Formats: sequence, C-alpha cells, structure tokens
Amino acid sequence: MPSRSSARLAALTVAAVCSAASAVVLTSPAHADSVRVHDVQGTTRISPFAGQKVTDVAGIVTATRTYGSSKGFWLQDPAPDDDPATSEGVFVFTSSAPKVAVGDSVKVTGTVTEYVPGGASSGNQSVTEITKPTVTTVSAGNPVPAPAVVDEDAVPDAYAPAGDAAANNSINGLTLDPSAYALDLYESLEGMNVQVEDVRVVTATDPYSELWVTVKPHEHQSRRGGTVYGSYDSQNTGRLQVQSLGPTADFPKANVGDTLRGTTTGPLDFNQYGGYTLVANTLGTLDSGGLERETTQRQSSRELAVATYNVENLDPSDATFDQHASAIVNNLQSPDIVSLEEIQDNNGAKNDGTVDASETVTKLIDAIVAAGGPAYDWRSVNPVDGQDGGEPGGNIRQVFLFNPERVSFVDRAGGDSTTATGVAKEHGKARLTVSPGRIDPANAAWNNSRKPLAGEFAFRGKTVFVIANHFNSKGGDQGLASQYQPPVRSSEIQRHAQATAVNAFVKDILSVQKNADVIALGDINDFEFSGTARILEGDGELWSAIKSLPKSERYSYDYQGNQQVLDQILVSPSIRRGCDLEYDSVHVNAEFHDQISDHDPQVLRFRP
Repeated sequence: MPSRSSARLAALTVAAVCSAASAVVLTSPAHADSVRVHDVQGTTRISPFAGQKVTDVAGIVTATRTYGSSKGFWLQDPAPDDDPATSEGVFVFTSSAPKVAVGDSVKVTGTVTEYVPGGASSGNQSVTEITKPTVTTVSAGNPVPAPAVVDEDAVPDAYAPAGDAAANNSINGLTLDPSAYALDLYESLEGMNVQVEDVRVVTATDPYSELWVTVKPHEHQSRRGGTVYGSYDSQNTGRLQVQSLGPTADFPKANVGDTLRGTTTGPLDFNQYGGYTLVANTLGTLDSGGLERETTQRQSSRELAVATYNVENLDPSDATFDQHASAIVNNLQSPDIVSLEEIQDNNGAKNDGTVDASETVTKLIDAIVAAGGPAYDWRSVNPVDGQDGGEPGGNIRQVFLFNPERVSFVDRAGGDSTTATGVAKEHGKARLTVSPGRIDPANAAWNNSRKPLAGEFAFRGKTVFVIANHFNSKGGDQGLASQYQPPVRSSEIQRHAQATAVNAFVKDILSVQKNADVIALGDINDFEFSGTARILEGDGELWSAIKSLPKSERYSYDYQGNQQVLDQILVSPSIRRGCDLEYDSVHVNAEFHDQISDHDPQVLRFRP
C-alpha cells in the first residue's frame, strides 16, 4: 500500500538490503538442500538456516508487494508439518517488483536472512526472509493455502514469555509455545496467510493508511469501543495492525468502534511501527460505529474549570486553528484556565532563532473569540532557542490561557527562560517569587525537554497554583512486541527525574501552606499507574484525578491498539478532599481518523 511518506514507508517495510546494523548475524554461509519453508522458519524466532543458502524451497505465492523499498512476495507451503511452532510462510525479498503472481507454484533458491525492522538497536524482533533469490515458476493458477484463522479462541491471554536472563532477556532463542503466548502464536504464523473476521477497530486509520483491530472484543473494552491499557501486564493480546496491499485511496477511513465486517485476509508481517501486521489483500467492509466527539459539562459560576490540551506543534501556518478553537469553546465549554502544550514559535519549524510565540497564541485566541468563546488572556515564558526538544526549530512550550472575566493572573516580574521561580511566605500563605516562572530550569532533568511553567491565579478571592508540564517523550523505549521481555523503558529515567523536581516544588508550596490549592497538569507522557505518576504523587502531595474515573474511561491517547493515559491533571489534598471534584477526559481527537491532535484534552472542575 503506497504510503504518503517515502521515508516512513521505507521504515514500515520489513525487508530491504539487510545491513549489519539490522540483520541478525549467526553463522557463516553454508548450503542446504531439500529444505521446506517450515525448516527455514524453525521453532524459534531465529531460523536455523540464518546466513545459509537454501535451494529449491517450494511453495505457493500468496501475495506480492510491488511498492516501496520492500518489494517481494510471500511464499507458503501447501503441505504443512504437524508442528504448531513452525510457520509455513516466508517473505522472499526481491528488491525489484516480483515477477511472480498469486497462485504461482515456485521454487526459491537464496540466502536466509533475519532482518530486524528499525535496526538491532530498536530491540525489535527479526523477520525471517529469503534474500537474493533465484525463482523458478513451476505452474500457475494454483489455489492459495487456506488462511489460518486468528480469533479470540486462537490467541492466548498471556502476551509473551519472560526473556532469557542469559541473553539480556531476549526471547529470540526460546522455543515457541503458540498455545501459551500471543507473541509466540503470531510468530508461528509469520509470513503465512491469515484471516480475521468481523473485527472492531481499536485505533483509527492514521495518515499512513493503517489501523488496529482486536480479535478479542471483550478484552479491557472501553465504553467507546477501544481497548484500555491499564497496567504493564495488560498488553491486550487481541490487538493486530492492519495494512493493505491495495491502493491507499481504497483504505477505509475508520474510527475507534467501527467494524471491519466480513473477512480480512493476507500475510502476517512484522514492522517497526507496531510489530505483527496483517497486510491485507482482502479487506472487510467498514461498518461505522457512529462514534461522536464528546462535550463536557459547563462549569457553574462557583466552579473553576482547568484544562490541559496538547495542540500538537501548533504554529501560525497550520490550518487547524478554527478546529482547535471550536474544541475549546464547544467541547471543553470554555474552561477558565487552559494549559496548552506544543505551542510553537511564530514561524514554526523554520530554524532561524525565533522563540517568540505571540503570533501563534494570538491567532488561537482570535479563533476562539470568533467561535463564540471568551477573549482569553495568556502567559508563558519563551524557551532558549533549541533547548526544549520537540520538532527542530519549533521551540515548543506550554502556555496558560485564562478567561479574565472569571479568573485573574497574579503577575510577579522576573520570570525568564533561565530564572527559576520559587516559593515565599506572605501573611502566612504561599506565593510564587516570579509568576509566570519556570521550575528549576537549570536541572539536568530538563535537558532537551520542556521546563514546567508555574503560575499563580486568583478565583473568587482564592489563590490557585497551576503548574503546566510537558515531560520527556517515550521515544527510544522498546515496543511491547520487542524481542526483549519485558521491554526496556529507557525514557522513563528522565521522566522520573522530572517528576521528582515537580513534586519537590509542590512540597515547597505545601510546606508553607498545607491547604494550598495546587494543580500540576499537562502531557506527562506516562501512564497513571507508572513510576512517573507515583513519584509525582509522592506521599500524597498530589493525586492523579483521572483515577476518579472508571478504568474503562481512563485514556487520553490511542497508540497501537491501546487506549492509554498520557495527559493528566494532578491535584493537592485540599482539592481532592473538597468532595466536589469532577474530572472529564474529553474524547475529541485520539479515537478519530480526522484528528487535529493525537491527544484528548482533560478538564477538571472544582470549588476552591
């Protein structure tokens, strides 16, 4: 399926000329005669013939890939052995458009290669391939082997075996047990023709024409049709990515909760953006689930409504301002305070030293007014050029919007990109030394990452401290389908340090005024059950308010078939004890194929 981005497509594919960095090197080249496909695949993730030349491997062509950098075809033996651990299919990498057709009976001579999508450093599993092939067509028009059915009965509930401690927790050398582990089942079907039927969409169609379905409709189901990722041990085994071998224009534009009716059939592949993938030559028919964007409740006159919203690299050249404004005014009901994440500078990704974002923010405020919302005022602190991560040149930062008809901002001069705000005592109560100000910006925890923005607000005579955050991303973490089990989450080391710094600042406030109303919110880039969240919460200084929702409603992001929490609003004890706290994860983006951001905004209502 041709992709909109050639670079992305090259990464999505699972073959290509295998470099030393992306191939598993095992043995010196040898020669093997009379080898069947299941012999090539073997009973582990690594072929016993890796690095060897094999001769006249016979089978039927089940599908061809004629686009991108991974041209080739899938070969399947129509006479399987009786070992469920050995796959009967394999991908043959031809580098140019294959000259075979579906239904051809062929014999292939070539070198068995273990290709690691994304390179060895990614931690991904490898794909067994036959490369540098010589292909002989024996006959044409043969029936394609019947697809293996992948459904809730076939897929085990356990996700993966524990890795071999002697091999850095790799599962590559373990004998597959497809009746016990989902990843083992999928590996035992690698390269084979497989089929799913009447499957529900759990991640919407993305810009690269791929979506995710579940073959287990009741597995941690959210109330809107997705699959909730609620712990590190709840990987959700029924998730499967679907792409297509057909034209991109024909790929369904699906939302979460839609269904692919009928059968979806094709070879089972593996790529670096999600692992096991059904590359369909036959797609089911899209049946809409009728999912609609949510609208939260409007705050009462005595309630303060505080929201967080990641607007995904918003800059003045974007065409989404009116849509973002509509979401804030209509779906979020014009919160009193909005923490915006990923506001870019005035010329976006142009890397010319610009750091000011007044044009970006003003354009959004004007669009909000045009949509019938309030004339928000705003506060922020410009970052040092190129020091806060994100898209190069964009200088993303957090920004406070606030409705001056409802809430006041307490300005205290002195805040800039390198000056830390602190906590002082005045008339027995806490106050910020500078407002707006950044928390501990020289701390190494914020290297190449966004520094927290702290502000002091007044609502109906009460002070409320708000800390806007955008923690380090999960980039570099091993995926759930990694060859290393459990996967290594290397990025959380920095988030833990960031959480420690924010928690320490909250402690400073509460040590001066134990009943202070403090809110820490934003794109935390980590789950409500994560170590990051536990460090933020500390010994009760904060509490993640999304935990007030039922587990089936706890999500703000949808990634690779898992609905999960990345955006959070944490509150101090005085707010939690108020008994009038209301929390809403307002689902307007993450579940939809036409999303304007990949994050759903969060809203908290309470009475200070």
